[in-house]
Amino acid sequence: MTPALGVCYYPEHWPEEIWARDAARMVDTGLAWVRIGEFAWSRLEPEPDRFDFGWLDRAIDVLADAGLRIVLGTPSATPPRWMLKRFPDMLALDADGHPRRFGARRHYCFSHTGYRDAAARMAEQLGERYGRDSRIAAWQIDNEYGCHDTVLSYSDAARRAFRRWLKARYGTIDALNTAWGTVFWSMDYGSFDDIDLPNQTVTQPNPSHDLAFRRFSSDQVVAFNRAQVDALRARSDAELIHNYMGRVLEFDHFDLGADLDIASWDSYPIGFLSDRLEGDAAHKSAYLQQGDPDMQAFHHDLYRAVGRGRWWVMEQQPGPVNWAPYNPAPLPGMVRLWSWEAIAHGAETVSYFRWRQAPFAQEQMHAGLLTPDDRPTPAMAEARQVADDIARIGPVTQGQSPVALIFDYPSDWAWKVLPQGADFDYFRLSFAAYRACRRAGLNIDILPASTRDFTGYRLILAPGLAHAPGLDDALARSATSVLIGPRSLSVTADLTIPARRPDSAHVTARIDQVESLPPDHARSVKGGGSVRHWMETLSGADEVQIATDTGAPVLTRDGALHYLAGWPDDTLWDRLIRMLCAKQDLPVQTLPDGLRLRQAGDLQVALNYASTETHWNGITLPPAGVAAWRDGKQLL
Repeated sequence: MTPALGVCYYPEHWPEEIWARDAARMVDTGLAWVRIGEFAWSRLEPEPDRFDFGWLDRAIDVLADAGLRIVLGTPSATPPRWMLKRFPDMLALDADGHPRRFGARRHYCFSHTGYRDAAARMAEQLGERYGRDSRIAAWQIDNEYGCHDTVLSYSDAARRAFRRWLKARYGTIDALNTAWGTVFWSMDYGSFDDIDLPNQTVTQPNPSHDLAFRRFSSDQVVAFNRAQVDALRARSDAELIHNYMGRVLEFDHFDLGADLDIASWDSYPIGFLSDRLEGDAAHKSAYLQQGDPDMQAFHHDLYRAVGRGRWWVMEQQPGPVNWAPYNPAPLPGMVRLWSWEAIAHGAETVSYFRWRQAPFAQEQMHAGLLTPDDRPTPAMAEARQVADDIARIGPVTQGQSPVALIFDYPSDWAWKVLPQGADFDYFRLSFAAYRACRRAGLNIDILPASTRDFTGYRLILAPGLAHAPGLDDALARSATSVLIGPRSLSVTADLTIPARRPDSAHVTARIDQVESLPPDHARSVKGGGSVRHWMETLSGADEVQIATDTGAPVLTRDGALHYLAGWPDDTLWDRLIRMLCAKQDLPVQTLPDGLRLRQAGDLQVALNYASTETHWNGITLPPAGVAAWRDGKQLL
């Protein structure tokens, strides 16, 4: 597969007389794809049932005539103002009961069937007009589901739909009462119609109730997306895509992705470092203009799994963004590095956001490849360089990685509902394991908890996996090193304590007690490293491999299955990964700070996230430097 580059463009924002010049300049920059239309509802249907496709017809003509392939978006992320007159109750409500009003975007409740039908109808209209147009090579459905905390809605529409969902899931109210343990605090229900949404309670709502609502909310996103999928599948053979976000976990991306052809995501490394990634001040300072060395790679691997091997970056940060607390510019070379990181992880397309910086509205401070007055930004030259690199490198392939990390959205919901510690976070725990593998120079595949065939993997990691019936049997059969825990297999599907913890026939150790630890507390481990945040007291383990200085088990082993009883710091994570890899004769490396590797088929890629030059394997990489080899020959 030879990767391609693209860009996001908004012809409705610019005078029609400059469209052709823009399109020609895109092609000259080396771009092959252009995404349009995902926010244009008010221009496509300015009044109810009055459609204006003329301007879009002309934009498609101009862009396609220049040689660009088009991704056409459905505009359901931005319902027009008149839609509220049709459906005054379509707005989502936050947990405090406040409506998410018109004036920005994503102001709809996924459970509102009237709006869902209207969005599907717009998809039908687009499909009828452009579905058999070969110039429309792909469709993007909606935009960034879950962005701005919009999955959980506490509206009347959600309440009605939740009650129907509960009846379908549990069958009888007695079954629900038993599963949720409603006998506690005298919360027994006599009817599904008695059940409210789990917000505005005096103190914590029933955890089973809360988790059920999160499962329901995820299913509503999937159903909303599926309505547009069905509308377009009947009218177009072009591929269907959605652009997910970074660290947005409120809906199950694997469930939604099963209805689509390609997964994509919107990669903003510097914005994410500041806005949605924990880290000490030194780390954030060191990577201020580069982004965290592993955040992008984690999501590349995640969305490769969501897309069943096919994925894009739909929006790649090209310069300062407008939405993070602080918005520095990328170091020179970083746009090229981010692009190559994505390509090395299998991206079919890397698309930059956006072509030209808007001089108006909420994103006017968000950089593009051009300034508002048409001058090229540094990112344009770097995009051109990536296009030249691709021509030099040729096809890039992917193979199975030696390491698998199991990632599970319902586990995140479970631990958000019942964290038992202010800083217990499922993403942080999984990401810490991922980072340790990256520091060791390893390729990682991310897999859903529904995976049952682990053939070919030499190390499997499943930290914090709340509930996954049948998975432990599959892991035990895998005949490779497996690490589960902490907190893995420790609750039922309804977030109650099972008869034995962990709920596994293959782990002899049993959890007697759990502790959450404050951030300034650490328990030293024999041989180096420490446990932080979370510690479990175990009994009955056949073999203790690592213990604290006081002798408490930290890592136990039953054959190839290892149970981790605490949250390791980075030093202990590095020890664990190297120890488990040694058992499988899996080579690891010691990399300079900020250097990361990726093996893409026969192509090895090295990327220097550091702000200083680094030396490795006989080469010197400048800050933001990229190097690539094939068959021992350096190509970049």
